Amino acid sequence: MQHDLIAQARTWLAEDPDPETRDELAALIEAGDVQELAGRFAGTLQFGTAGLRGELGAGPMRMNRSVVIRAAAGLAAYLKAQGQEGGLVVIGYDARYKSADFARDTAAVMTGAGLRAAVLPRPLPTPVLAYAIRHLGAVAGVEVTASHNPPRDNGYKVYLGDGSQIVPPADGEIAAAIAAVGPLTDVVRPEDGWETLGEEVLDAYLARTDAVLAAGSPRTARTVYTAMHGVGTSVVTAAFERAGFPAPVLVAEQAEPDPAFPTVAFPNPEEPGAMDLAFATARRAAPDLVIANDPDADRCAVAVPDASAEGGWRMLRGDEVGALLAAHLVERGVSGVFAESIVSSSLLGRIAEQAGLGYEETLTGFKWIARVDGLRYGYEEALGYCVDPEGVRDKDGITAALLVAELASVLKERGRTLLDLLDDLALAHGLHATDQLSVRVEELTVIADAMTRLRQQPPTALAGLAVTSAEDLTRGTDRLPPTDGLRYQLEGARVIVRPSGTEPKLKCYLEVVVPVAEAAGLPAARARAAELLAAIKRDLAAAAGI
Repeated sequence: MQHDLIAQARTWLAEDPDPETRDELAALIEAGDVQELAGRFAGTLQFGTAGLRGELGAGPMRMNRSVVIRAAAGLAAYLKAQGQEGGLVVIGYDARYKSADFARDTAAVMTGAGLRAAVLPRPLPTPVLAYAIRHLGAVAGVEVTASHNPPRDNGYKVYLGDGSQIVPPADGEIAAAIAAVGPLTDVVRPEDGWETLGEEVLDAYLARTDAVLAAGSPRTARTVYTAMHGVGTSVVTAAFERAGFPAPVLVAEQAEPDPAFPTVAFPNPEEPGAMDLAFATARRAAPDLVIANDPDADRCAVAVPDASAEGGWRMLRGDEVGALLAAHLVERGVSGVFAESIVSSSLLGRIAEQAGLGYEETLTGFKWIARVDGLRYGYEEALGYCVDPEGVRDKDGITAALLVAELASVLKERGRTLLDLLDDLALAHGLHATDQLSVRVEELTVIADAMTRLRQQPPTALAGLAVTSAEDLTRGTDRLPPTDGLRYQLEGARVIVRPSGTEPKLKCYLEVVVPVAEAAGLPAARARAAELLAAIKRDLAAAAGI
């Protein structure tokens, strides 16, 4: 066994084009570190949510140039099998470690395979790549990013020519094509022959961002903005300037790209402590809003002044922002379909129904939301919002930030705030309160064991609320294809449990709906909702054994 493992590692080492990972792997072989080698050669990184994601390092279970070259070669083979020989593939990348190298390798492989390749001019937000695919008439796009993952991760997100992330059966067919790639020495990788795009592609995206705002709308909201050490700053500031908003006050410590993400434990606005510097800046600048993007700027977090919150600022949940943007679009008189994933708040459906608009529920991820026929607006609770589906068929943290700033400006002119509008929605539709039980694990077996336990012994009540239906989503429903998840309907609540598609986490999404008849009843309704959510979280953790 040990001999086979060392032989496997030596074979990989001989093909590795990257001096850094070659040295890393050679040291492991020299040290005879069987445990570490076993982890790196336990299989291969699998195509998950629209591509690959994993920790940087040597070996097939890590993200590295060898894995990326194979992925690119498989994608190229798939595209050619689909009759796309000579088609254009656009490649974008963020500012993480190795992102530029992975983008260059992808361009070389595409060029060597007889496709045309064009690389964005510099590290730019993922939505710019999603926009460029359709703008340039490409047959596919690749974004090198690990979004809001820890610093040592990177990833490889794949889009097809419609500008949406891949879904079955394309993902499986691409994975099979990757598995069929032979020795790396057989993958043709010229030194040049691809195009590096100029700033005009970004200019075209920025021109499109204006389309999300209503002509003549107020643009007075003042913001503090953080890019969370990612690539958002230059694009957000340019978009706000074009739109005529006051220039955002930047969180200076996090404004420039830095792959080490030195000021945050996890570069995700949802993680505890990630927004501390933004709130400190806001206490000095006294803006109307705090807006944060994740490092590739496809997600948008929003915080508002709240005297009752610790430090005077309150982060809005993704579901709250999702409902606020929906209400704003309804007031603007939009038409079309509103869509969300099954893990997001049911409030969107109530808003759409009252407005006479279409409504669709999809599986988790914008690869599904973006495919809804007639989509006008889609969102997901994890801070993702698609507010201009004709421009970007994916979540876009920049256009979402513009739309939030417009809504805040409209309300400001009326002497009102985003919190006032949330109160209005609670009075109209009931208080919809959401929370999440999220468990990060070292061993993936913990997740599998929890799912098995819940399937074998489903809870009959949570927080004293009877479970009225329990669905195993692996069987699919009349409206949803199969997925690994469980859904429980309770009297006045809903719970969904699923493994994360991008991180080693078990995620449980909780929602309670508390009727409220008048404004005076809102504090009691909020207290009741918080009590129920805490009890559901406790009982669910016990039922899952986590």
